[in-house]
Amino acid sequence: MVNRVPTVDSELRETVQQAIDATGYRPNLAARSLVTRRAGSVALVLPSEGRIFGDPFFGRVVEGVMGVVQPIGVHLVVTLAGSSTYEHLVADLRQGRLDGAILIHTHRGDPLPSLLANMRLPVVLSGRPMGALRISHVDVDQAAGARLAAEHLVGLGRRRIATISGPLDAPAGIDRLDGFRAAMADLGHHDVPVAEGDFSSESGARAVERLLAEHPDLDGLFVASDLMAHGALPVLRRAGRRVPEDVAVVGFDDSSSALVCDPTLTTVRQPVEDMAAEMVRLLLDHVDRPNRPVSSVVFAPTFVVRHSA
Repeated sequence: MVNRVPTVDSELRETVQQAIDATGYRPNLAARSLVTRRAGSVALVLPSEGRIFGDPFFGRVVEGVMGVVQPIGVHLVVTLAGSSTYEHLVADLRQGRLDGAILIHTHRGDPLPSLLANMRLPVVLSGRPMGALRISHVDVDQAAGARLAAEHLVGLGRRRIATISGPLDAPAGIDRLDGFRAAMADLGHHDVPVAEGDFSSESGARAVERLLAEHPDLDGLFVASDLMAHGALPVLRRAGRRVPEDVAVVGFDDSSSALVCDPTLTTVRQPVEDMAAEMVRLLLDHVDRPNRPVSSVVFAPTFVVRHSA
């Protein structure tokens, strides 16, 4: 269900509905509430920016969440981040209409994680929190994934390696960039050109244009998301740079975007569906044990070699 967003894009509705259809989701809310004295509903809060409609990451999150809530009859309420949403969300949590919330891809200025944590409401965050906030979260080892990319590019003999980072107001963008820079320094490359993107395909295209203008001799590229790599590859092709012969390209995510890239994308895989499922299990444990300590689960990335590097 997409709740409290009357103007929500039809593509998001379709993504959620496909996940429901695939799992055969049919909640038995009344029976569960009578037994547990819980609402039998949890919220999944997605970013409000438009990129969620074209980014396969979010569909994978929904699929992973639905795989856990469906068998136990928990109702999933999907909503978009925003000040009016936050007001309703906090009220629903405090008044027992929702049991807890999963927050996806928050950024530096987002007040919701600290608000819910300080109110001691059941909440789990996708990715590490900003600063010293104590909140349960599930993440992939971003730095280890970036190191896999660095080692692969250097192992191919590439010498002029650049990166397109994610947004630097978000933990995933920061950690992938920091991890890549640290790994490259360990491998003897101390000067790594960087262009910032926002995880969208369009930002990948703009970023690689900047890199080519400033560093026309680059021969290796780590792109911090597959979707940004999908936008960057046509720009390289139009500039006369063959992939992988002239420029080896490595992405991050191993989403469906990696498979539709031309050539198919070598990438760092984060197990998004498994991570989303773990977020639900962790949240429900917080609901059942309100005094359980804050904890984190960090998944290991793997490396998938295809044709771009």
